Amino acid sequence: SLLRSPLEEENPKTASMVQELVKEKAVEALKKCFASRMEFGTAGLRAAMGPGISCMNDLTIIQTTQGFCCYLEQSFGNLKERGVVIGYDARAHPPSGGSSKRFASLAAAVFISRGVPVHLFSDITPTPFVPFTVSHLGLCAGIMVTASHNPKQDNGYKVYWENGAQIVSPHDKGISKAIEENLEPWPESWNTEEALKSPLLKDPYQDVHTQYFKAIQKHCHHREINKSSQVKIVHTSVHGVGHTFVQSAFKAFDLHPPYAVEEQKDPDPEFPTVKYPNPEEGEGVLTLSFALADKEGASVVLANDPDADRLAIAEKQESGQWRVFSGNELGALLGWWIFHCWRQQNPDTAAVKNLYMLSSTVSSKILRAIALKEGFHFEETLTGFKWMGNRARDLLDQGKTVVFAFEEAIGYMCCSAVLDKDGVSAAAIAGEMVSYLATKNISLSQQLTTIYEEYGYHISKNSYFICHDQDVIRSLFDRLRNYGGQKDSYPTECGRFSISAVRDLTTGYDSNQTDKKAVLPTSRSSQMITFTFSNGGVATMRTSGTEPKIKYYTELCAAPGNSDVTHLKKELDDLVDAIVENFFEPVKNKLQPKPE
Repeated sequence: SLLRSPLEEENPKTASMVQELVKEKAVEALKKCFASRMEFGTAGLRAAMGPGISCMNDLTIIQTTQGFCCYLEQSFGNLKERGVVIGYDARAHPPSGGSSKRFASLAAAVFISRGVPVHLFSDITPTPFVPFTVSHLGLCAGIMVTASHNPKQDNGYKVYWENGAQIVSPHDKGISKAIEENLEPWPESWNTEEALKSPLLKDPYQDVHTQYFKAIQKHCHHREINKSSQVKIVHTSVHGVGHTFVQSAFKAFDLHPPYAVEEQKDPDPEFPTVKYPNPEEGEGVLTLSFALADKEGASVVLANDPDADRLAIAEKQESGQWRVFSGNELGALLGWWIFHCWRQQNPDTAAVKNLYMLSSTVSSKILRAIALKEGFHFEETLTGFKWMGNRARDLLDQGKTVVFAFEEAIGYMCCSAVLDKDGVSAAAIAGEMVSYLATKNISLSQQLTTIYEEYGYHISKNSYFICHDQDVIRSLFDRLRNYGGQKDSYPTECGRFSISAVRDLTTGYDSNQTDKKAVLPTSRSSQMITFTFSNGGVATMRTSGTEPKIKYYTELCAAPGNSDVTHLKKELDDLVDAIVENFFEPVKNKLQPKPE
């Protein structure tokens, strides 16, 4: 009755969906809705919108927010003075009546019912605006209602801590426990109309808009070049929130406004022109952008994902073909550019000792190569911006300068006012880099080659296998830990390639450390092993936290001067083939390859 009464009473759409399923005796569908509660992890929630405890709906949003609110009350004595911020994207699911805006209002009502001030954006915003607001206003926490680049039926609930970064463990466990203890909706939680009239509710939209664009202007170094630039750039927000914000970011940098892809510039929760609203998918999502660029004579395309926290870039080559850069290639370009600009501003050679760049352990090591040569610090973290954001905050608190962080999944932090990936500031900074290079008649592709020539080629190849059987996944990784039947013994070679080091972040073993203990945090709940090869190759195999995938990330790091790219690519292809054949054993384990 607990589940039925509030649902029936408050949101007729989800209630009638359940009644339909009951009428049709759709046992499996009902089980799926009600069998297990969504798990609250460090990335918050991500699930389909619809009825039941396994989906995003009014009731589960209220329950989640009640838990989060109680956890914040326990964590902060001054929660009622400081408050929280809530933002949302443009997602909506007409069949169940769920939408990001509705969920954000319900979350606001929960906090207001407990006397907590809420800064609720009056309109859609990019995800990075929430961590920016937490830091800018000194709040206890932030919530962003978004499913980023997931399929249209999904939504999500992403949480930031007072330091402006996404939460890491043990906060997820604490919040999860608090949710379980507060499942009964508080009487005022449903009362969004009253809450929205409360003096505790503020709209930060104008102030944050002004302050954010002021903050990113500090990262504009070539205003005169931008003003006179002849470069034409196309931008798509892929039916998400990015359009007006990227236009404003270009304006803040005195760049000419990018041409917007008309069919995709306005938010549309149906995402009608794309199969998946994920610019990482490359050409399928960018077809309309390429057509517009060809029509306008533009040479560069910028694409944000629907919540504008990530950025893809493509460039027209001399052959007339479009090249879509990988996240690792863009990490190299943006890292080079940001260091180049920093160096021009800071000619004092000693200052470089205070400078830091970060990337995740499955991303390209190109920043390490640049850091070694230029004298700044490079650190790697576990996968995901929550780790980079928290590490950046620690470094900033120690008086260090953190200028850049990136991950291969096209996420970039170019501006430490936002301790998370931000596709809006990255778009403007990329626009300035393109304009600057154009004055020297250099394309992005040419500049990337120059970076590799100077710091060493870094060639990567990432993919995955699909596997729905947890036992198969477990035995695949256990075989690597007890290789050749020897307990706690890892492989020393893979095909013709010899292995020089092994790091296992599931068990905490690292053959490179004197005490054999890994430096990065370890987690028994996920699988992750990294092999380093004598030929400069690095390969990481890991399970995905959100999908039934075993992913692999491989990179060949060559020394500067070794520029036989064809040979390096073949060497990497051979290495990947050997890893697939010897370590994944796809036939034996019935693994499905990544669909082409």
